[in-house]
Amino acid sequence: MNAFNFTDKELRLLSTNRAVKMMLQQGEEVNPNRVLRYMKYERYLERLQVELIKMQQWVIDKNQRVCILFEGRDAAGKGGAIRRITHYINPRHYKVVALPKPTEQERGQWYFQRYINKLPNPGEIVLFDRSWYNRAVVEPVNGFCTNEEYNRFMNEVNNFESMLINDGIILVKFYFSITKEEQARRFEDIKSNPLKRWKMSPVDERAQELWDTYTDYKERMFAHTHTDKNPWIILKANRKTSARVKAIEHLLGRIPYQQKELFGLED
Repeated sequence: MNAFNFTDKELRLLSTNRAVKMMLQQGEEVNPNRVLRYMKYERYLERLQVELIKMQQWVIDKNQRVCILFEGRDAAGKGGAIRRITHYINPRHYKVVALPKPTEQERGQWYFQRYINKLPNPGEIVLFDRSWYNRAVVEPVNGFCTNEEYNRFMNEVNNFESMLINDGIILVKFYFSITKEEQARRFEDIKSNPLKRWKMSPVDERAQELWDTYTDYKERMFAHTHTDKNPWIILKANRKTSARVKAIEHLLGRIPYQQKELFGLED
């Protein structure tokens, strides 16, 4: 019996080059259980990514249109989840949309117009890294829209989404939820890492200070736009790996492709 009571299967997983490298990087404080957890996550993630390829092929073959919204506070892990979803699927049949602030011309247009132009074509998946819901939370919190513009959006958004669904678009709305402490920790990590520092924007810098105001607008958004027809999928995202897996699992369950049975991380 080994000291950590690992099964033979777990020991084989810990003996892979990837696992050994991770343990060496931990230095003197080696935590095999933590490495094993991550190795199981990576193995299961790969199985989910195989299913995503099958799902995308169904979307292509059936000329379906899939629109996925990724919302959440700054540093909640939206981008990381999108990267895991799109890592292996066919790049010709999906696009990631992360719109910059609107131009002068776009500010004079109907609010939804710039998003309509990015909606999926037949056989395509579109993933919005933030979406029209900017107007429900980020914009009013930071003074980027008027109260009149905010109220008009809230009055129109459910009807707008119903129009999309009635036209055959499969709409999935994810919200990645993290605690204030976890956001602060991630901000410190970003600011201390020269490879990530570019991610911090002036809006991010004020996110902790405005935490309660964000919470207020977020709760208003859920109360008004979480409907039977267009529900929000709220993912606890303090642990990034868990949130990524849950997002993919839900997406695979939502799209009616020919699925195979999936098993959990403990398998």
